Amino acid sequence: MLGSVVVGIGIAGCVRMRDLLAPLPSSAAEKFSIKGFVSRRTLEDQQGVNQISMTEALSRDDIHVAFISTENTSHEEHIRQFLEAGKHVCVEYPMTLSHTSAVDLWNLAQQKGLVLHEEHIELLTPDFKQLKKDIAGKTLEEGTLHFTGGSLKPSFGFPSFSGIARLTWLVDLFGELTVTAASLVEEKDNKYMKMTAHLLTRQQKPLTWIEERGPGLGRAKHINFRFQDTTITELPAGQREPVGLFMQDLVLFGQKLQGEVSAAKLQEERSRILHCLQLADRIQQLSESTQA
Repeated sequence: MLGSVVVGIGIAGCVRMRDLLAPLPSSAAEKFSIKGFVSRRTLEDQQGVNQISMTEALSRDDIHVAFISTENTSHEEHIRQFLEAGKHVCVEYPMTLSHTSAVDLWNLAQQKGLVLHEEHIELLTPDFKQLKKDIAGKTLEEGTLHFTGGSLKPSFGFPSFSGIARLTWLVDLFGELTVTAASLVEEKDNKYMKMTAHLLTRQQKPLTWIEERGPGLGRAKHINFRFQDTTITELPAGQREPVGLFMQDLVLFGQKLQGEVSAAKLQEERSRILHCLQLADRIQQLSESTQA
């Protein structure tokens, strides 16, 4: 059994704890045993689990794995602390708020023989899985992905990082991309922002990614993907699955820890994650230069 600690008790952290306490039967998720949780706040037991200090989480020999569910701005520091302490790490996206630091952390994990796993439940959703099937073999001409949602705190980082799930969709669907232009419109008094990134596929086909957030904006993804033979303007429903998204991610992490994921698959995932972080970096640079 792999002793585990959950760091950060927000929505994701509470779901992590729930799944660790009731893992999917006969799956790799059963290999985890929760030993405690860490929070900046002093809390009572959560779901029957005790609060422990960060020092204890890092030093205890019976804790082998950390689940990082804190604010995005603190991910890098926490990942580094647990890797240095010899613990495997599962972190909610984005791993870090810069490409360079992500490469550094991944190299550290490799040096220490540890698994560093970045959660991407957006790739496990029924609508995404169905969309991927629907566009297989089709030739893209141009496309737009426009996300809307409520305002975010500064601790979520720049929109290209806080919204990296949408960028990951585009890379997973259409392959490696390059950034040609990016801009950010911000109305801080109104807690409103709109980031627009212009991208090109390897086939030189244009994609536009818009991340728009503000009070009263409903959480939604609007797509318009034009192919040679058809245009898709709505996400397919997809087939609802009995296993939750975070549980599917937990099983995948468990499989990695048991050596059940091929080296080729791990390398493919690492390349995609680092490519997305590199794109997010470039989008931030270009947006800030146009703002200046």
